[in-house]
Amino acid sequence: MVAAMNQDPFDGLTEFLAVAEHRSFTLAATRLAVTPTAVSQAIKLLERRTGVLLFQRTTRRVALTEAGASLFARLRPAASEINEALAVLSGFRDQPMGTLRITAPRLLGASLMEPLIPLFREACPQVTLDISLDDATVDLMTGGFDAGIRLGESIEQDMIAVRLTPDLQWSVVGAPDYFAKAGKPASPEELTGHQCIGFRFSNSGNAHRWEFRRDGRDFTVGVEGGVIVNDRRLLVAAARSGSGLAYACDLEIAEELTDGRLERVLEPFVPPSSALYLYFPSRTQTQPKLRAFIDLATRWIASQGGLKPSV
Repeated sequence: MVAAMNQDPFDGLTEFLAVAEHRSFTLAATRLAVTPTAVSQAIKLLERRTGVLLFQRTTRRVALTEAGASLFARLRPAASEINEALAVLSGFRDQPMGTLRITAPRLLGASLMEPLIPLFREACPQVTLDISLDDATVDLMTGGFDAGIRLGESIEQDMIAVRLTPDLQWSVVGAPDYFAKAGKPASPEELTGHQCIGFRFSNSGNAHRWEFRRDGRDFTVGVEGGVIVNDRRLLVAAARSGSGLAYACDLEIAEELTDGRLERVLEPFVPPSSALYLYFPSRTQTQPKLRAFIDLATRWIASQGGLKPSV
């Protein structure tokens, strides 16, 4: 009984299907690239396990018994479905298809993904893009993501990272109305006399300390004000409304800087940060869907005057 329970239920079925289709042990063996003896032994074991005779054999012909014909009628469509499933599986190896799940920071990720979505959909119509915007640090494996987009400084060492942008420039900004009322700080230390919009990291709950550099020395300033947010879009909106100063990436505020709704201060003191990278585990880099996204993203960024494709 234990041996029967441990028996693989699929043992002998490949040989059974081959003999049933060709009505010949010899032809079945040729198709399976094994010996006729091996096919015969597999059928005998299958008949012994099921307790029924599956073939009537004479010196000149092989025929299915009633039980064998019943089994063949049920197995043949199932075998066709399995072959079709394997054919589809090979497609995942040969061309971009399936679902590509990407996690990215809300505002920076959106600014990159918005132009890439229609381009990628046109180039790879068989791939579904599943994009999750989240400012918190995300574990790709736990979250079921194929890849992520984050600042280089926050990416784990065991990930493969493809650079998407130059080093990012950050700015302290405020609305013209705010500066008209409160004036402009001339040094980072003067921020203590200003309303500053705080940003709290979602994963740690810590407040962002604004980063500066003077004479080659990096230092941070803890700022205070009447508004603290954990969303980058809301941070920019609050600064735009005149609620205070904000520390933001230039990619986040490009339109506001262009049309004058926000103005920079303390420019000589604000250092650039690391670039945005697309990152993923090494085992996923051979997936055609991910490879296609990497190639398209790096080509598009290069066409916009950014980095040249690096992989």
